[in-house]
This record gives sequence, structure tokens and C-alpha cells, in this order.
Amino acid sequence: MEIYKNEKREYYLDEHSIADLFSLSVDEFIEVREYQRDEWIIHEGMRPDFLFYVIEGKAKIYVTHQNGKVSLINFINAHEYIGEMELLNDVYYTKGIQTSTKTVCFAIPFHHYRGQLLEDVKFLRELTRFLSAKSTNMAAKYTQSLAFPLENRLADFILQTADGNVYKEKHVTVCDFLGVSYRHLLHVLAQFCDKGYLQKEGRHYRIRQPNALQGLAEVLKNE
Repeated sequence: MEIYKNEKREYYLDEHSIADLFSLSVDEFIEVREYQRDEWIIHEGMRPDFLFYVIEGKAKIYVTHQNGKVSLINFINAHEYIGEMELLNDVYYTKGIQTSTKTVCFAIPFHHYRGQLLEDVKFLRELTRFLSAKSTNMAAKYTQSLAFPLENRLADFILQTADGNVYKEKHVTVCDFLGVSYRHLLHVLAQFCDKGYLQKEGRHYRIRQPNALQGLAEVLKNE
């Protein structure tokens, strides 16, 4: 993890300003952080000291069940928050947040701003909209598993988790998230390769036709 300083920090604060999301000014103590692919922004079970706002990149949310199984439960994209539940709740089990690509975030320290954020009507209104959309998207994911073929859901998953044009998620993780058998997943991946959407390279896949995958994924978004 790298914390941007001086001119680089100021560039991001100016170019990606989030001042309009708050009534108060948060620029004085805000950090601009860069995480490389597969770095942990938050470790599961460890409460964060910051509210994060993603500027660039993508991340994944993981949880460990009582039987020790680790599950991918959702995605985080640019212009979304991380740590908002810990801001709002004194008692909350923190999920693990791991980057899918290089990710740049604003990090707003709780010890400087928590009280002010919880009294900032403008910010709380924005956060309410974000949480409502997040809840709706989570519900949609579960209904889509029954309503749409794996081809559509896998195309969306590949685009969500790819780093540039490279897709390298573990098959067991995908099967668990999409609720499909290992055999069915391999069958559809082979179909994507046969159609030229993907090209297998060792243990990962290179995306050759992103527009074709986007077309399949768009069916879900039009629901």
C-alpha cells in the first residue's frame, strides 16, 4: 500500500474531488492510498480506522463462515464506499476487502471526522442512497441465479473481476458465488473460448472479445 504525498496527493484531491458529498471539509486529514492487485484494504474481523471512497479500481468482499469456508459475497467498484457499516455501527463484524486490480481510494480517518460525519445531513443522505442501491443489487444477484443462464452471469462475473483484459479467478470461488457445479462452469468457459470471447493462457484467461461478454452481461442490468 502506498500513501500519496505532496503534488500527487493534491492532484487526486483536485481531479477526483468529493467535496460535494459533504457539508464539512475533509481535505485536511484525508489520505490518498494506492493498493496493488490482491492487497487487502481491510482484513476480515479487524475494524477499519477509515471510511474509504474508491476512486479507481475494483475490489471483492469476502466472509469466513463458521465451518471455515471462505465465500466471495459481493464486489466494490469506483465511486463506492468501504467501511460505511463500521462508521454507522459500533458492533459490526467486518468483512475482508481485497483488491481485484490496482485500486486508489480516499481514506477519511474516523478519529478526526466520525462525529461530524454522523451529523452531516448531506453525507447521510448520500450514504442512504448508496446503501439502498447496494441492498437492491445484492437481492438482484440471488434472483438472477434462478432467472438467467450461467452464460450471462459468468460474463458479468468475468468483467467484474478482470484486471484489464486478464481474468484469473479460482474456479471454486466462481462456483460458490454463482451457485453452479464445477463441471458446468468449465463447460461454459470452454464455450467462451470456442467462440473467441476468451483465450486460455496457463491458469488464466485473456479476454479477446469484451464487447461480446458485455452484451451477455447487459441482459442482467436491463432487469
